[in-house]
Amino acid sequence: MGAEALGKLLRQNKSIRSLILEWNSLGVWEEGFSFFCQGLGANNFLQRLDLRNNQINHHGAGELAMALKRNASLQELDLRWNNIGLLGGRALLNCLHSNKTLKRLELAGNNVPSDILKAVEQALDHNQDRQIILSETQNRACMLSKEILNLKDEKTKQFLDLMDTIDKQREEIARSGRISAERVSQLQEALKEQHSIMNSVKAKLQMTEAALALSEQKVHNLGELLSAMKQEQANMVERHFAELQQQKQEGADREGKLFRDLSACSEKNLLLRNQVDELEKKCKVQQDQLFQLKQDLTNTTAELKLRAVQAEERLEMEKRRLKQSLEDMESLRLKEVDHMTQHMEASERSLQDRVQRLEAIRIALEEELSQVKAAALTERGHAEEELIKVRNQARLDEQQRLEHLQEKLRLMTESRDEAQNCCLKQKQMVSEAQAKASQLSLHADGLRRRIEELQQDLNSKEQEKVTEVNKVKVELQEQIGHLQAERTAQEGLREKIAALERQLKVLSSNHREALLDKEGEISVLLEKLRMKEADISRMREEEAQRANLLQNAIMAYVQGSPLRTHSSRK
Repeated sequence: MGAEALGKLLRQNKSIRSLILEWNSLGVWEEGFSFFCQGLGANNFLQRLDLRNNQINHHGAGELAMALKRNASLQELDLRWNNIGLLGGRALLNCLHSNKTLKRLELAGNNVPSDILKAVEQALDHNQDRQIILSETQNRACMLSKEILNLKDEKTKQFLDLMDTIDKQREEIARSGRISAERVSQLQEALKEQHSIMNSVKAKLQMTEAALALSEQKVHNLGELLSAMKQEQANMVERHFAELQQQKQEGADREGKLFRDLSACSEKNLLLRNQVDELEKKCKVQQDQLFQLKQDLTNTTAELKLRAVQAEERLEMEKRRLKQSLEDMESLRLKEVDHMTQHMEASERSLQDRVQRLEAIRIALEEELSQVKAAALTERGHAEEELIKVRNQARLDEQQRLEHLQEKLRLMTESRDEAQNCCLKQKQMVSEAQAKASQLSLHADGLRRRIEELQQDLNSKEQEKVTEVNKVKVELQEQIGHLQAERTAQEGLREKIAALERQLKVLSSNHREALLDKEGEISVLLEKLRMKEADISRMREEEAQRANLLQNAIMAYVQGSPLRTHSSRK
């Protein structure tokens, strides 16, 4: 019952990965163990199974072999300390040729020959190698498939992105085309409006040109009037200038006469000054003579004093004899001195009289000069006053005429400026209208160029997109070629695996022959095993209790599990 329950559990369970059933005597009931093996064959999730000390014989080993042929998930199986024997070992060895997932199989203590054990180990090693190769190939295949999927996803994303960008660009192109068409229509309307404005401006220009022609004619007439006025003004200026020149000529003649009188007076003054200079020179000469005479007197007095000293020195001895002679000499000397002093006084008086006369002459000349100068100044003042009066009168007349002419000119210039301002305004309006028309034409040309540039950009973008799509196609074809090459490599690996399986079959046949040769040796080993069975039986008795306890626990677990309730309901 317990083995059947475990078989049902293994059929339906999808979560248990490891199951330990040692010391449970599952092999005692062959039918129950066969149900257990059927459940094991149907299970594809169990990876580790421990069946130590379960009294499994060669029939149970055959059932396990059949289950292992159908099982594709079990990796470890422990069958130590059972009664599998030679036939059970061969059955397990045969099942290993079809089972490629089992990596570990423990058969110690089962009376299995050593050559079978070695063959089992070789088969397990081969399974491990195969599993490693398969896992590597699976990993590579998974990686390749993932990479292929990633590449496909990326390429699909890129393709979708390209398509989205192409759609967006097409939408943008269509939108820009619509916008440009709207702008072109707006510009055409604006151009029509500008044409109408230009027509109106042209009509205004014609009107303004007519007005300009009239204003130019007026300006021409005013210019003729101005030229006539300027001619009259020039004639008036020439007449005034001739009158002024005449007045200036008369004044110049008067001034020449006055200058001639002044020059004559100045010549007289020069003559008088020359005479005064001569008199002064004579006075200086006489003063020099007087100075020389005074020097001579001093010299003579000094000589006389010296002589007197000498005479006194001489006369000290001859005083008595020469008293009378000295008195005579002194009287003579005194007379001479008086005479000389009288003569000097007379000469000084005559010189003083001459100097007084010369000073009187000089004063008279200076008075005459001052009178002549005063007369000249008075005549000059009268002439200047007459000139100033004439000039003032001429200036007043000229100022009045100039003011009258300036008023006429101002009026004419104001009318001319007004006409010119009107002409300038009209010309500015014409130039502004022409500038606006030129700006609008330039703007229209710019928009046309912009439309052409946009069309060129669109064409270039479409060409770039086509080239990008072609590049993507080429890259996808290259990646497909790489994937096909990897597939061919995988097929080569599969062929290699098939060759290895063929080699394994050859080796298994060789092992079978070796097993038949070694069955004799196994019989010898069986005797030795019988010696050890006594020890094993003792160990079994000790572990029987454990197995009973485990069996009771498993039965309790099975009876209390939901599978049991589900089966009872059925």
